[in-house]
Amino acid sequence: MMVNDPIGDMLTRIRNALMVKKKKVVIPASKLKVTILELLKREGFIEDFQIEKRSPQDAIIVTLKYYEGESVIRGLKRISKPGRHLYVKAKDMPRVKDGLGIAVISTSQGVKSDKECRRLGIGGEILCEVW
Repeated sequence: MMVNDPIGDMLTRIRNALMVKKKKVVIPASKLKVTILELLKREGFIEDFQIEKRSPQDAIIVTLKYYEGESVIRGLKRISKPGRHLYVKAKDMPRVKDGLGIAVISTSQGVKSDKECRRLGIGGEILCEVW
C-alpha cells in the first residue's frame, strides 16, 4: 500500500487505536517515526514501543498509555503536510494548549519538542501537535 504521508498515517493509526481503547498499535517502521515515538515516550504520552523485524518492512509496536481508563493523549494534529510545509523560528514557536501539550519539531539537530527548541533557540518544521 502506498502512503503519501507516513507521519499522518502513523498519527491516524494511533488516534484510531485510542478511540477503541486498544493497548497496542502496529505501525510500519521508519527512522523518523522512531524518533517521533522516542520523543512521545520521553514526554510521557506513550508507554513504550518496540521494533519488530518483518518482511518486507519492519513494524513498530506502540504500547499506548492510559490513566484511570482514559487515554493520556487527548489529541493529535498533523501540522506540516506534504503539500504545505510550515517552518517557524525559535521566537515564534507555538505553545500547545498553554504548555500542556507539545509540538513535534524537525530541526537541523534532530526531532525536538517545542520546549527544547525554545531552550536551545532553534527553529524548524512543525510536524505535529500532541496534547
